[in-house]
Amino acid sequence: MVDRNWISFFLVLSCLVQVLDASIGDADPVYRSCVQQCEKTGCVGQRCFPHCKFSSDGVSIDGPWYMQEPLYLQWKQWDCESDCRYHCMLDREKEREALGYGPVKYHGKWPFKRVYGIQEPVSVAFSALNLAMHFHGWLSFFILLYYKLPLKQDKKAYYEYATLWHIYGLLSMNSWFWSAVFHSRDVDLTEKLDYSSAVALLGFSLILAVLRSFDVRLEAARVMVAAPLLAFVTTHILFLNFYKLDYGWNMIVCVIMAVAQLLIWAIWAGVSRHPSRWKLWVVVVGGGLAMLLEIYDFPPYKGFVDAHALWHATTIPLTYIWWSFIRDDTELGTSNLLKKAK
Repeated sequence: MVDRNWISFFLVLSCLVQVLDASIGDADPVYRSCVQQCEKTGCVGQRCFPHCKFSSDGVSIDGPWYMQEPLYLQWKQWDCESDCRYHCMLDREKEREALGYGPVKYHGKWPFKRVYGIQEPVSVAFSALNLAMHFHGWLSFFILLYYKLPLKQDKKAYYEYATLWHIYGLLSMNSWFWSAVFHSRDVDLTEKLDYSSAVALLGFSLILAVLRSFDVRLEAARVMVAAPLLAFVTTHILFLNFYKLDYGWNMIVCVIMAVAQLLIWAIWAGVSRHPSRWKLWVVVVGGGLAMLLEIYDFPPYKGFVDAHALWHATTIPLTYIWWSFIRDDTELGTSNLLKKAK
């Protein structure tokens, strides 16, 4: 099970990326003054926002400004406050660059440039490509399982882990979908959906790693293994959503689950001597190298491509190799069961 290692890294990374409340940029008095002035006037320099209505004395016309957004802006949540922060950030970064200073983070994020209202366009594009790659992998697995390999008389697959991989495929696509949404617009709701989806996928991946590597086939045994892990993951997701979005605690949980399954897959690859184990090693090594991008965490080049975006890019080929391994394991498992049946 290859992907578990890269997915471990890849989901861990998702859990490790933290959006902090305070950064060097938003502590800058010049930036703060710009934002405060903008929130009073609706303008940054000569640039004013048409969806902000203010009188000459700075008092909003027809009620508070946040109730005056057009529907399309309310849906995106690009309100006056967001626009003020964004344009003040761009202006301040130009000033810093002219003084010879490098980029700094604002509200926990590097200064990205929007494209058609999308906050981090490159990360969104790579998240969408990962989603497409998982869909392709899951669809090819489905076709192999039900149209190319022999089926039982009741039309069910011989491969005993088919249902688990179907669930994994759906959780993977769900996780990448919310990753794309979160990088499009970072608000409280999209952040929680992204984190929750990543934790759910990481937790299920750990369950899958245990069940497959230890060849757990009996339903009762599977329930005994999965139940405590499912209970823990569910409790953790509820904690993040309804009690406190604790980044430090979430990081610890993600790292423990990721390292656990990493060790399981690494040991299993060496012991099982699976014919396609080399694909597992490629994913493990590739995922480890990709993790360095998250550790380095350099600012976005030209305001678009940062380390996290490149990490998203590296998971695309790893996803292809991982699903290739899953198909190989499906063929091997089906072949072995057919031999036993005969």
